[in-house]
Amino acid sequence: QVQLVESGGGLVQPGGSLRLSCAASGFTLEYYTMNWFRQAPGKEREGVGCIDASDGSAVYADSVQGRFTVSRDNAQNTVYLQMNNLEPEDTAVYYCATDLDFAGTCSSVPDPSSYESAYWGQGTAVTVSP
Repeated sequence: QVQLVESGGGLVQPGGSLRLSCAASGFTLEYYTMNWFRQAPGKEREGVGCIDASDGSAVYADSVQGRFTVSRDNAQNTVYLQMNNLEPEDTAVYYCATDLDFAGTCSSVPDPSSYESAYWGQGTAVTVSP
């Protein structure tokens, strides 16, 4: 059974950091592109970034470029989202997702509409506030 479980969210002050984890089970994460999305209150879900299975390259949304980093630990079957210099605008529920497409690549910021049939975690909430 495919399962994704996010963790690491919480309340942080502006300028602070958090590291989100997405633990995978039921499949071997290293063979698939993994994606991070977020949904802020009252807004549509948006892509944050992704990491390619083949070479570990990553792509980020402009809003997080230079502040967020996606990485993976294949031994732990876990993907991470390191978030630095957090801003109040980063407040959202963060989700990881994969479509288990063996040929999938991380070549552009993931579009949530392309992942409606994908596997999603339950999300972890991040609040950035003084």
